Amino acid sequence: MTQRKIEPCKVNVSSETGRLRAVLLHRPGVEIERMTPLNAAHALYSDILNKPIVDSEYHYFSGVLEKWADVYYVEDILEELLKDSEVRRHLVERSVMSDKCEVLSERLMEMDAAELARVLIEGYEDPKWPRTCGEQSLMDENRYLLKPLYNLFFTRDASSTVYDRVLVNSMSFEVRERETLIYEAVFKDFFKVERMNAMAWDRDARTEGGDVQIAAPDLLCIGEGIRTNRKGIEYLAQTFSKERPKFHILVQELPKSPESFIHLDMVFTFLGRHQCMAFEPMLKKTGLFAGKDTTLITIDNGKISYRKVDNMVEGLRGLGWEMEPVIGGGSDPWVQLREQWHSGANFFALGDGKVMGYRRNTKTIEALDKAGFAVLKAEDIVEGRVNMAEYEKFVAAFPGSELPRAGGGARCMTMPIWRDAQ
Repeated sequence: MTQRKIEPCKVNVSSETGRLRAVLLHRPGVEIERMTPLNAAHALYSDILNKPIVDSEYHYFSGVLEKWADVYYVEDILEELLKDSEVRRHLVERSVMSDKCEVLSERLMEMDAAELARVLIEGYEDPKWPRTCGEQSLMDENRYLLKPLYNLFFTRDASSTVYDRVLVNSMSFEVRERETLIYEAVFKDFFKVERMNAMAWDRDARTEGGDVQIAAPDLLCIGEGIRTNRKGIEYLAQTFSKERPKFHILVQELPKSPESFIHLDMVFTFLGRHQCMAFEPMLKKTGLFAGKDTTLITIDNGKISYRKVDNMVEGLRGLGWEMEPVIGGGSDPWVQLREQWHSGANFFALGDGKVMGYRRNTKTIEALDKAGFAVLKAEDIVEGRVNMAEYEKFVAAFPGSELPRAGGGARCMTMPIWRDAQ
């Protein structure tokens, strides 16, 4: 059967909650099985995953999105792109240079598009790697000449649609740097959209998509922590100061540890125009958030100014946004910590008041229920028993026992390409 040619859509995202029209995903593949307890930390995981369960959970996650919007998959676009000899050579040369395995260049160039797309994501095993059960084979970190992209299914991180452009992010950890080569090709050669890159402005500037929230046409919310740094934020401020007469960036400083606070969307996400999901210690500036600044950057006809505000919600209110926070984990501080650890605040909006997130965070789901969100089971949506269009406000709750252990939730696993203006 002939595969239908994939056609690009428009690229524009001007809010976090405009009606979603198109989104970019990556199905977790064999690459996530190429971790061991010895290299999991290097891969930025706190544990190794059970792929059959991951597959089942991801089926319901992606199934909800397929019922709502056009879904593009990275692996499908990459295969299409690799049929072009110029794109193929560029990606192969940059990939082998990145992983210092130039010896593979000729072999990779000989592969057909489907096989090469798979290898660029799943990695290429060194044929000389020892296969014995001795100590050397267990400790050898060089099994793969071309390293697997363990984190690729977190499509949010390495690229971010920022209005009518795409920010190809400057990743903070080497293990994720090669992801950006794929996204650069996807958005340059497939979607043919203008790209931004903080490292082209300053080699030490860092941005990641989990820290970048498109609140409105004139407002970004940004997390500053171990992934996005001040120089990365300064790049965005300088860029928009040259382009917009009036613009704001609301910045929340994040704890350096533990790893559950790596991005802003692990403690704060938009549920709708006037509702957000928030981790209470971030709002109250208690515990790990004691002393963590919230800063409003204002751009006014090229002039950039900085002012401290109380917290994210008060910062938004000061800009004329009435924002009602729903507290992740409910009222119990211990439960708040437990559910935040498994991405309890990491919701993804399909539209205004229409969100999806992990069902395992029961107290967070209960808080949404009390806030007026109908709780829908993803299984019922995917299997056609429930129609999301019949609900004004809802949370599509999908199963998550293995996926959260990878360190991200619904927002981490989605990269919106096109939303309606709001």
